[in-house]
Amino acid sequence: MDPSAPHDAPIAPAARRRTRDRRGRGMRGPGVLPRTLGTPALRTDRERFDALVLDVVTILDDRWRAELGLVEYAVEDAPLVPDDWSTETVPLSSLIRGSGTTPSRLVVFRRPLEHRCETREELRAMVLTVVVEQVAELLGLPTEVVDPRFGSD
Repeated sequence: MDPSAPHDAPIAPAARRRTRDRRGRGMRGPGVLPRTLGTPALRTDRERFDALVLDVVTILDDRWRAELGLVEYAVEDAPLVPDDWSTETVPLSSLIRGSGTTPSRLVVFRRPLEHRCETREELRAMVLTVVVEQVAELLGLPTEVVDPRFGSD
């Protein structure tokens, strides 16, 4: 404080700083409140990806259910590759053909797909491409027949 200033001089606004972040820990409390208590307000990346795959799979499965038969669809974070994996590419999906009463199994790997895409639209297009290619492989049909959107941009 300036010793020459009178004691009854007003304090400058810059000297008095109001903040709720007194100890530098950031904002307190939730940033977004849930609509219903006990449920998260925002979905996680994993939940959003699962919903994206479900949208694509539902459309294809409804269209080709009779020809496909029993198919299990799954999403995993990353593929388990052996230590002696020789190629530098990481699989984006896996298709295991069923036999008898065992259903076929189509697994989409989330992390490799997310790393290749910058936007949600690119991710949607990549998931569509991967799932259509696997379903076409399972049916033995060209990809354009399985889904007409496949050839379009």
